[in-house]
Amino acid sequence: MFTGLIQGVGTLVSRQARGADARLRFAFGTLPAADVALGESIAVNGACLTVVAFDDAHFEADVSAETLSLTTLGELPEGRALNLERALRMGDRLGGHLVSGHVDGRGAVTAIEAVADGAQRWRFAAPASLLRYIALKGSICVDGVSLTVNAVDAAGFEVTLVPHTLAHTAFPGTAQGDPVNLEVDLLARHVERLLAAQAEGRP
Repeated sequence: MFTGLIQGVGTLVSRQARGADARLRFAFGTLPAADVALGESIAVNGACLTVVAFDDAHFEADVSAETLSLTTLGELPEGRALNLERALRMGDRLGGHLVSGHVDGRGAVTAIEAVADGAQRWRFAAPASLLRYIALKGSICVDGVSLTVNAVDAAGFEVTLVPHTLAHTAFPGTAQGDPVNLEVDLLARHVERLLAAQAEGRP
């Protein structure tokens, strides 16, 4: 599990095809990594990946064909800045919201607008299958970042990025038209499942 609070910004160093799968190599960048261990999970732009090799400056992860198709990881250029977060530990503060690292689908940046005091308003397009789970003032994970929804309609949603978020994430390298990884609120999915089961008389 993760919180959606980014701990560092790294980069994609290389992508090596392995059949339909791939091995990706990342630079830790500003992510504190003194005690990284084989087999631990690191969220890369919101996708939970398992560390299969590492050195002082880099780590590698194997990515399945399904993950490559559902996320942006299969098409991002080498050198692209990425949001990194190590897995939540028991007892850590939950400053964002509960994030599984299982990307639900892809959206796209449709507008970026400067607002007061250095903040920016961003608008994203999202598939209808995911918009049903996105609620005003609810939480959404965009490229691994926990954000609060300021507006939502039939085509997409809006969030505000405060100066701190812009300074400590990879968003400054993201432009209008770029694809993003989306993970909707876990609670919304569970509530829908429970209500559907109740309506159908299932356990």
